[in-house]
Amino acid sequence: MSHLSHSHRSNAEYASHYAHGRGQSAASASQHLHRFHDGYTLVHGGRQVRIGPVAFWIVVGTLVAMAVWSIGTGTYFAFTDAVLTRLIGRQAELQFAYEDRIAELRAQVDRITSRQLLDQEQFEQKLSTLMQRQTTLERRTTALSSDVSATGSIRPARIAPPVEAPKPVRPSPINDTVIFVAPPDREARLQSRELPASITRIADRANGGGLDSILARVAFSLDKVERKQTAALTDLEEQIDTKARRMRSVLSDLGVNVGKAPENSAVGGPFVPLKAPQSGASAFERQLYRIHVARAQVNLYSHTLIAVPVRKPVVGDVDMSSPFGMRMDPFMKGPAIHTGIDLRGDKGDPVRVTANGTVSIASWQGGYGNMVEIDHGNGFSTRYGHMSQIDVKVGQAVRIGQTLGKIGSTGRSTGPHLHYETRIDGEAVDPQKFLRAGLRLGNV
Repeated sequence: MSHLSHSHRSNAEYASHYAHGRGQSAASASQHLHRFHDGYTLVHGGRQVRIGPVAFWIVVGTLVAMAVWSIGTGTYFAFTDAVLTRLIGRQAELQFAYEDRIAELRAQVDRITSRQLLDQEQFEQKLSTLMQRQTTLERRTTALSSDVSATGSIRPARIAPPVEAPKPVRPSPINDTVIFVAPPDREARLQSRELPASITRIADRANGGGLDSILARVAFSLDKVERKQTAALTDLEEQIDTKARRMRSVLSDLGVNVGKAPENSAVGGPFVPLKAPQSGASAFERQLYRIHVARAQVNLYSHTLIAVPVRKPVVGDVDMSSPFGMRMDPFMKGPAIHTGIDLRGDKGDPVRVTANGTVSIASWQGGYGNMVEIDHGNGFSTRYGHMSQIDVKVGQAVRIGQTLGKIGSTGRSTGPHLHYETRIDGEAVDPQKFLRAGLRLGNV
């Protein structure tokens, strides 16, 4: 302990002497630190403060940290304007980039919205077009229905297989030699039934998905309906046109003036011309117009044929026993002119009217026996002789198929038969010409 104090004093004296020799004050010299083997001693005003190594370095570290902090703070405040400027610039760049991104996203949303609106508008236009087509097809269906109801079935007639007819007991030039074959259609200008090439493309698009696929399938269905309507309309036009040509040909061969209205026709009214389709009319409208014109002609021809004797005066097959023209008289056994044809039959078989008209004679007429004469107008008349019974009176109006009387053998007759004559302006003509015309007309 005494050694340790002595060491302290010797060091103090040495420090004081060292400081005096250097010309320093005692206060400055007392601030020096003296290190011992186990710590540091701080001398100030004759007082000594002993500090351990750990505490010493803590104090030193604290002083160094405060110095560094002071230097850093001074530097920061010295350069704070530049830092703030850079920070503000960076923030502005980030804000501008954000605003640009927002603007880009908005533009993209606008493009998508515009595209959707355009797609919706196109879809509505396509849907509107399909609805218009559907309305048009429904209107066409109504027109076709009215035409079919007025004309009949539009299906083309099927040709039945030929059936071998039984051989008649006696040959007849009317039902043995006349076979009607319809002439080829050389005048009708009908539309082609070939399917358009676009149908295949529409069917391919219909196999996809989405709204376009739905619209394509609807359009394809409407196309099928339209093709069926076109085919039905074409069949109807062919049927009416064939009928009109056949009737016109028959009337022309018989020398009938179609333009002249038949007597007692009881028709009339103001003239209202039928408007032809305009230049922009559809093919359907033009074809329907042709059908209306052809049907009007068929009605005119049918009305004319009502008063033309082209039907058979007896029921069943015609069995002719004596033709028209020159023959050997059955009573005089010499050449004579036969003004009609003789049709075999049983006594009491009905005699039918072959065309509409008015009874002009219904009595005994010499060689005719009981005879009925029908005036059909337009110079046509028919006579029915050798009847056993007369069932009509003079002035009576008769219609096609009405019974005039019964087959007999009155007058110059060798057996039951019907003497049938056709006359034009009082002149006898061959009745076979009219009967053949009736075979050509068939069901028309």
